[in-house]
Amino acid sequence: MIRTASRLAVTSVALFMLASPVFAQAQPSAGHLALAREVAITSGMTRSFDAMVEPFLDQLEQMNVTRPEIKQDLQQVVAQLRPELEQQKQKMVDNAARAFASRLSEAELKEISAFYKSAAGVKYVQIQPGVLDDVVRDLAVWTQQTGQFVMTRAREEMGKRGHQLQ
Repeated sequence: MIRTASRLAVTSVALFMLASPVFAQAQPSAGHLALAREVAITSGMTRSFDAMVEPFLDQLEQMNVTRPEIKQDLQQVVAQLRPELEQQKQKMVDNAARAFASRLSEAELKEISAFYKSAAGVKYVQIQPGVLDDVVRDLAVWTQQTGQFVMTRAREEMGKRGHQLQ
């Protein structure tokens, strides 16, 4: 559940970034887009697209549990859909590349790409899902504790002013 939540958090950030207006800037060159695409992939961002696609196929394949007579046909349909879904995923990779290219220069993308290809960058991408799991878990606890802190402190301060908060 935490892993799903962290993937959703990453996806939300990606979707927010992709939804921002980018039309005011000139069209990036093919090389600029290629670098941006490389950064989107090597940064691990695009693995969240896989995380969203696979559950669709898993859910479809689970239909054979309730209707065993369609198992073989369903497996064939899922196999047929995989390449089509890959095309859909590649559209999102292209969108991510355009978002990066609209916000970062080619020089910046080269530096970022070099980082993600370095040993430290590869390690960063490998551990990122676990870190996000930890952050999402800790964020839930922190949110609850901070909410309680705010209410406790507000009650104290309002009490000093002669007001009682429930």
